Formats: sequence, structure tokens, C-alpha cells
Amino acid sequence: MSAFEYTTGQERFFDYCLWEYQPVTAFANKFRSINLLTQSFGAQGIGERAIDIIRAIQQGFGASRTIWGIKQEGDVIRWEFYFYDYERLERNRTISRLLEIISPWNSCAISVNEHYPYFMFSINLDRKQLMEGGPLEEIQMYIGNAGSTVSSGICYSVTETNITLKNFYFFFDVKTQMAEIVDKICSSAYLDITKLDINTILWPEMKNCRTIVVANKRTHDGVYFSRINVAQLSVFLKRMCYPAEHISFVEQNKSQLDHMLYDVGFDYRMENGQLKILKSSYYGFF
Repeated sequence: MSAFEYTTGQERFFDYCLWEYQPVTAFANKFRSINLLTQSFGAQGIGERAIDIIRAIQQGFGASRTIWGIKQEGDVIRWEFYFYDYERLERNRTISRLLEIISPWNSCAISVNEHYPYFMFSINLDRKQLMEGGPLEEIQMYIGNAGSTVSSGICYSVTETNITLKNFYFFFDVKTQMAEIVDKICSSAYLDITKLDINTILWPEMKNCRTIVVANKRTHDGVYFSRINVAQLSVFLKRMCYPAEHISFVEQNKSQLDHMLYDVGFDYRMENGQLKILKSSYYGFF
């Protein structure tokens, strides 16, 4: 696996919406966010092939222009990569261009109409796809939710044959909109609010984050905490039972990671009166 990457004095930092933030503390000669990603590859026994894909994306789209997400569902780890261009129809980072970039490793038969006004798209890659190749069968495309009273986006699933509605996302400022956050979470057919302890979704440990996102999905809901610190990231990884290698890397390198902010989230629904966590994720950039 590749050696660690270190920041320079001119580094810029971005959250999972590719919105820039100021580092928490002095940052020169500390770890870059990409180290969390490459170490997750190593923890899953994935070699240099995955690194080659990442380098190709960096070369094609530029440094610090791509968001990575490490996702755990049950005991399975997968990776999602997100690409933003808020110029929409005037964008330079397109789905078509990404498919060209990754074509030496992963083929894709999806043809996308680049006249759609999307501002973001993402792809999921599992361990086999990163190690051995294999076709990319779905792309997530995100379009703004015009008319919403809060910042909001709509996710569509794009395949070779269909485009289908997938998720809605709603962004709330924690300091000024906590009541609205609670209302949004409780407005769900997947929860029995008479049996719900709201703290099982709105973790007290995360309530000092910058933004909370509530998602309505086809079979469940989701919540995301944006711009948390490294100590909170460690709490999240432990509570979500990530592999020991993920947890220990953060724990042992807090002084190398404490200049950055992080984003985390989980999907959930209520089953038999109990909240069930279906999937969780944490995010960075490269």
C-alpha cells in the first residue's frame, strides 16, 4: 500500500458537500484525508489497483475535487465516490468523463444525457470491483429540489435501462434549526414516535456539528452529521462497530488527523418497536 500523504502549508479542506472549511488547528505536515481511504483499502486486503483508480480520478478531475465515503452494511465494507460541479449545465466534471477515466478498470454501459441539470453524481465500488474490475451497473445522480424551504437535493438511480427516484436529502443548520430537524425526523412512516427515543437518532455526542442532514429513502430514513471532529469520528466508528483496523488507525493517529473535520451518517428504520441501524458511513476527500 502507498506511503502516507502529508499536507502542505497551502492545503485546502472540504466537507462531503465539497464546501470548503477552515482547519481546526495547525495543519502543515499532517495527514491528508486520503490516508483514511487508502488505509481502509489495506484493511480489506485491497492492493495497488484501487490506488491506481484513485490516482486516475485525481488526474482527471483534479486534487481535492472528489469525496470518498466508506460504507458498512452488516460486515461488508464498500466505497462510494462523489463528484460535484455546482455549475450544473456548465459543469466540467461530468458522468461521461468519469466513465472514460475509470474505463481501464471498470466498464460501464450506462449512457447519460448530459443535459440533465445535475450538480453531483456518485458511484459505488465493492471489494471485487476494486480488485478485479467488473462492470459498473448503477450511477447515482443528484438534482436540486426546487421549492424546498431548506437546502435540499433529490437522488436518482441511473442504470442502463432506467432512471428511478431514490432519495431526498434535507439540510439543516444545527444552531438555528434543531426543532425543524426533530420535526423532519419524526415525520416518517418508518418510525413509531410513541416508542422513539430521539437520542438514538440525534446522538447527543454529535449535536455540536455544523449541519444535520435528514434523508427520506425508499425503504428507510437516514441522518448525517457534518463537520465533526476527530474525537467524534472515533466515537462513531466504535459505536457502529467498524473493523478494528479502521478504529485503531484513527485512535493511533489523532494528532495527525485533528486538523480536519469529518462527516458521518447512518440509515435506519424501526422494527418491532426498536430502532435498527441498517448501514453507516464516514467521509473525506482526495
